[in-house]
Amino acid sequence: MRSLGRLSTTIPLVLSTILIPLTVALAFWWTPEDFDQGLSQKIFYFHVPIALTSYVAFAFGAFSAAMYLWKRTEVWDLRSYVGVHSGTIWGTLVLLTGPIWAKASWGVWWNWGDRQINVFLILFLYYCAYFMLRFSLDEGERRRSASAVFALLGVGLIPLSFLAVRIAQTLIHPVVFTSDGAAMPNSFLLTFVVGFAGMLSLMVLLISTEMRGKRTAARVLQLQRVARGEDA
Repeated sequence: MRSLGRLSTTIPLVLSTILIPLTVALAFWWTPEDFDQGLSQKIFYFHVPIALTSYVAFAFGAFSAAMYLWKRTEVWDLRSYVGVHSGTIWGTLVLLTGPIWAKASWGVWWNWGDRQINVFLILFLYYCAYFMLRFSLDEGERRRSASAVFALLGVGLIPLSFLAVRIAQTLIHPVVFTSDGAAMPNSFLLTFVVGFAGMLSLMVLLISTEMRGKRTAARVLQLQRVARGEDA
């Protein structure tokens, strides 16, 4: 079990250490500049993979919440919490990189008329409220159940946010993946795929590391309770 735990962090650590610097190298020294946006388009290889990674993290949190409601085991509650926590971290990066790209390319930091931006902001704020709910309740079954239901209900915003690009059809969020394939040169696509794989690896690393830390903290707390005679 310990060897499996080490693998859960070692493999994504190695992958993210290789893939993220490789993405930077490919983006700035191999992939040509975009004809319309020029150098500012390079943030695409980071912003979009970060956004997709945030969706994966939130979906993992929602899936784990569903598993908790089914299995009623604390490990699934912990996975759900860590998934939502990771999703909010990546979501924060989305909201930082997006406006930078928008300002550089289109001259605006934020466009309140863009459905994709607004739906993602709602998704992000919804899962931020998850922590307000969770830590307003005492530790126990009630907290775990309420948190799981809340995390699960938010999963519907994920496909809505993803599909908002196709619904809105704006210049700020153009559709680059269609039924006919990727609407970009092969060099752009390869750099994007490497970047997405790197971000996913980093997400797995962060989730695995936080899970190990939470488990260790729980064991320490349990030992402290035993030492005080609370669990005797």
